[in-house]
Amino acid sequence: MKYVYPAILYSDDGKTGVTVPDLPGCHTYGDNVADALFMAKDAIEMWLWNAENENITIPPASESLTVEVGETVNLVAADTDEYRKANDTRAVKKTLSIPSWLNHQAEKANAPFSQILQQGLKEYLQASN
Repeated sequence: MKYVYPAILYSDDGKTGVTVPDLPGCHTYGDNVADALFMAKDAIEMWLWNAENENITIPPASESLTVEVGETVNLVAADTDEYRKANDTRAVKKTLSIPSWLNHQAEKANAPFSQILQQGLKEYLQASN
């Protein structure tokens, strides 16, 4: 899923702090504004990914935010599908059925079943690595 959330940037002891008011507890820091925005993207994706996994209601993004003097608002794009691909690489065992004749031919050819299934699913879902 793709999301865009407003993030508030502020200066804090020589670093740039970031808070995402719409996502409770979503805060991070960076060495400068650019670093803070990259960190904000990661923090937002992690927060949303966890919410998706735990079936937690994801709050809508605010249309506008009120900020204090010295604070700025930036929109941060997040993609939980890309985050999941990069961070959730654990293998999952699946039980499936194929015709006996196909299994026989595949075993005779030493076919790598898992690799072929992964490739086939990626093609079917039009998903990239």
